[in-house]
Amino acid sequence: MASNLFLFGTLRHAPLLEAVAGTLPPLLPAGREGFRIAPSGEGDWPVLVQEPGATAHGLLIRDILPDMRDRIAHYESAFDMHLRECQVEVNGQVVPAEVFVPANPSSVLSGHWNLDAWVANRAPADILAAQEIMGLWGRYEGDELRFRVSQIEARAYARLRARDQAVPHRVGTGPHDPQVELLSRQDEHAGYFFTRTYQLRHRTFSGGMSPEVRREVFLAPDAAIVLPYDPVRDRVLLVEQFRMGPFARGEDLPWMLEPVAGRIDPGEDPETCARREAKEEAGLDLTRLLHIASCYPTPGCVSEYFHCYLGICDLPDRAPGTFGLEEEAEDIRTHVLSFDDAMELISSGEARNAPLILSLIWLSGKRSQLRGAA
Repeated sequence: MASNLFLFGTLRHAPLLEAVAGTLPPLLPAGREGFRIAPSGEGDWPVLVQEPGATAHGLLIRDILPDMRDRIAHYESAFDMHLRECQVEVNGQVVPAEVFVPANPSSVLSGHWNLDAWVANRAPADILAAQEIMGLWGRYEGDELRFRVSQIEARAYARLRARDQAVPHRVGTGPHDPQVELLSRQDEHAGYFFTRTYQLRHRTFSGGMSPEVRREVFLAPDAAIVLPYDPVRDRVLLVEQFRMGPFARGEDLPWMLEPVAGRIDPGEDPETCARREAKEEAGLDLTRLLHIASCYPTPGCVSEYFHCYLGICDLPDRAPGTFGLEEEAEDIRTHVLSFDDAMELISSGEARNAPLILSLIWLSGKRSQLRGAA
């Protein structure tokens, strides 16, 4: 049965609504008397709260078709939003409508949520995330969909960083008139991480286009990696934890020594992530971050991108400690090693984590300078 749907938040932004609804429907200005659109206390999201004398201004989709209603409901369910009946004013008349409200209302802030500020700050990433969420329509819903949202949003921000990143191309310039013709794509596996299959052709170095190729890619967000270093005491800190890669490969002891590392949260920059992870995984406050490199660990089949840093800090004498977030099932032990002992891990073969090897080799070239300035 057709109904009216009142939109008061991010879906007032036409590009996002089109990505979610599949097409842009006719929209009417509408208002809900006695309510204010407030900023949520848990992020840049709008929440309707009762306030006498206020009016929450939005848009109305009149006589919304069932298919469009289901699409929007799928998207809203990713954020635990559910339909409730309400009344809104349209052209001086009060009409019945439905509105999405949170199942578990969060805290709200004073003032009014600002659509223009959201468009400037979050809209590009949220539109990319919406496209991926809508690709799961009919496959996942409820808790199963919400489980995937944080990584979907983090991947969206990674795509924006890739788009905006200034990469030098002096030697590797690609073919003349580089071009990729995307024929199809499908998310074969859509769990916490995604596996996406592409059918494509690309320009070749000899001219013309390649044959059609099928390639699977493991999709993961960007990560920040930081090797904590104390230039006064000439020590580094490493973390040790269970790792699925060595386990799946068949190692008898799939615990690995690594720098501190973590995935960059939606809206977070790599340096902020590095500092946060140093606190969470090792209890460290970093005084300075030095950029080592940014790189793809496995560009042939993985979208993951590393932002690697050296983190200057104090590392006094300390016994190994355990850290990590319980909600992320982290079980992390820290080790403080002298620089010489850390470098010995490379020659002995115990350092088998690529960012650790890269960071230690980089540190070996900068060590004298860092120690002299300490």
